Amino acid sequence: MKIRKLLHFVAFAALLLLVSCSSHSGKKEKELHLDEIKLPPGFHISIFADHIENARSLALGAKGTVFVSTRQNDKVYALVDTNGDGKADKVYIIAQGLKTPNGVAFHNGALFIAQVDSIWRLDNIEDHLADPPKPVLVFDSLPHAEHHGWKYIAFGPDGKLYIPIGAPCNNCDSSEIDPRYASICRINEDGTGFEIFAHGVRNSVGFDWDPATKDLWFTDNGRDMMGDSIPPDKLNHASQAGMNFGYPYCQGGYIKDPEYGDRHPCSDFTPPVVKLDAHVASLGMKFYTGSMFPAEYKNQILIAEHGSWNRTVPIGYRISLVRFNKDSTTTYTRFAEGWLQNGKPWGRPVDLLQLKDGSILVSDDFGDAVYRISYDGK
Repeated sequence: MKIRKLLHFVAFAALLLLVSCSSHSGKKEKELHLDEIKLPPGFHISIFADHIENARSLALGAKGTVFVSTRQNDKVYALVDTNGDGKADKVYIIAQGLKTPNGVAFHNGALFIAQVDSIWRLDNIEDHLADPPKPVLVFDSLPHAEHHGWKYIAFGPDGKLYIPIGAPCNNCDSSEIDPRYASICRINEDGTGFEIFAHGVRNSVGFDWDPATKDLWFTDNGRDMMGDSIPPDKLNHASQAGMNFGYPYCQGGYIKDPEYGDRHPCSDFTPPVVKLDAHVASLGMKFYTGSMFPAEYKNQILIAEHGSWNRTVPIGYRISLVRFNKDSTTTYTRFAEGWLQNGKPWGRPVDLLQLKDGSILVSDDFGDAVYRISYDGK
């Protein structure tokens, strides 16, 4: 089994691609139409790195390296801004020949990479970007289904690696297939201690922890084929292990599923904190904890909405903002939009990453780029 999976990992490239972002940004920026992105006053968007084919999940190394996964590509990249000008001037391919390497997480000097059915580790990676180390197999017992099989991974405050396992279908009672489906699971750093943390989660491709309470918050994509307006995507809050968020019996937190709703009422499950717009494909989300943005953004949630794929009128293709108000209510508004023009997208936001200076990176798997959003008040 381990030999077979090692072959799936194929060759790690010892290739250092000395890509000068400035030499490409003029041509690529025009193609990416950054002038069409609408942001609140004082905010700006620029290219951090381009020509990053199918850029997906983002992770930050201890020394500032930005790691970028892919889903349709077979590579993992490392981006380095050596002079601190807000643009990556070195791009390394640190892994290639992978099977849907959508998940990346940095922890204790190592980069963890999630394929569909396994987790691998590159030790001491920031000191070996040009000559990546041999991969170490961490865990190889994840389900093999490719439908919603791509992973988003991250380490929680408890030191455990959290791994969502999406439903292997649009809508089915996946508990009859394998109880691990439609869940968020976690393991220890060494691959031991597998457990299901949250149940009834159709497909989460982004989560983060409340900086104050350390509770898990996550996005969850609603099912298809119920019309343009329902069910909504969800922003969920898991305050403890063992909670159930309703899939497939209850859609959006309040809609009885037409196929499986008779099995359990919505009252049996934890409703979302925020009902997001239907079919926006909510993916990466982050609590903003930096000091660059104005104070009102502190500890609020930014969500990358990848965009609908079969809605009559496309929706999403933007970054939304969830604010927690003093009266314990929430508001759901737009933060950055413009990747969709005249019903056609030129970009699709996937993940968000806060840099040490407080700026935010945004990956785009359609525009093959990583953007930087900064604030100077001007």
